[in-house]
Amino acid sequence: MDRAFDRLVERMGERLIDDELRSMIDRIPTELNELGYDDWGFDPHVAVWAVAIGRWFYRNYFRVESEGIENIPATRALVIANHGGQLPVEGFMLGTTVALEADPPRVLRGMVERWMPTIPFISPLFFRCGQIVGTREDCTSLLNRDEAVMVFPEGTRGSGKTLWDAYELQRFGHGFMRIALATGTPIIPVGIVGHEESIPSVAKLASLSKLLGIPYVYVPASLPFLGPLALLPMPTKFYIQIGEPMFFEGSPDATEREVALKVEEVKDAIRGLIDRGLEKRRGIFEFGIEERVRHMLGMDIEASQ
Repeated sequence: MDRAFDRLVERMGERLIDDELRSMIDRIPTELNELGYDDWGFDPHVAVWAVAIGRWFYRNYFRVESEGIENIPATRALVIANHGGQLPVEGFMLGTTVALEADPPRVLRGMVERWMPTIPFISPLFFRCGQIVGTREDCTSLLNRDEAVMVFPEGTRGSGKTLWDAYELQRFGHGFMRIALATGTPIIPVGIVGHEESIPSVAKLASLSKLLGIPYVYVPASLPFLGPLALLPMPTKFYIQIGEPMFFEGSPDATEREVALKVEEVKDAIRGLIDRGLEKRRGIFEFGIEERVRHMLGMDIEASQ
């Protein structure tokens, strides 16, 4: 089934990939086996197809503005960002930012939830694009190969936030800090603005999520007006602020209190980057429906006026 999936993706990718993306994927350092994958299933020929789609959303739908891309190193890094928005569009756009804008381009290896491999069809795509199940062993191995790993320490506490808690950072897990200390990896804090309004949620259905075996089921605020379309993200304006590397020293087996103090430093840095993004924007969408449609179609606004 995986091989058939890969062939389908390859054929679709041929229609979407231009010379810019081919050049980008060729510059990404990878260690592939005889089947064309790395040890975690990453396949650059599939990943470039995902970046091609991400590029359209990046430039035309969410109209992402990023700052601080020079802070992404060419060696190992733990990229730590805020979570939210119900669907992982912020991870998609952050990964697209680093693939398109970093020099050299990097693949952010996102740490996905342990239930992700149970989703048919979607899970092979995630792994072919470089995402991995969030285990300490896999994360450590990737960092020891000088990869860049993306972590959202809020976990489902962050992604399942309601509208009332937008941009309020939830409790951070401590695992990323212990890994950073064990591997000598710098932490790159990132603040993302725009995703938390893309699917504003007013409630979570705990009983239904337990029945379905998933972390949460959200109730979109626009459900009465948009119907099923309310489950999809709106074209909100994204700002991605990438902070300077943070270096920490200490034992990975330190007490919870010691680790918590270091984690709080990262949390404060991300909070400051979020505030910077919120100060930049002039509104959730920032321009009217006519201009938004022009952007979505890739039209030159100034030339059309």
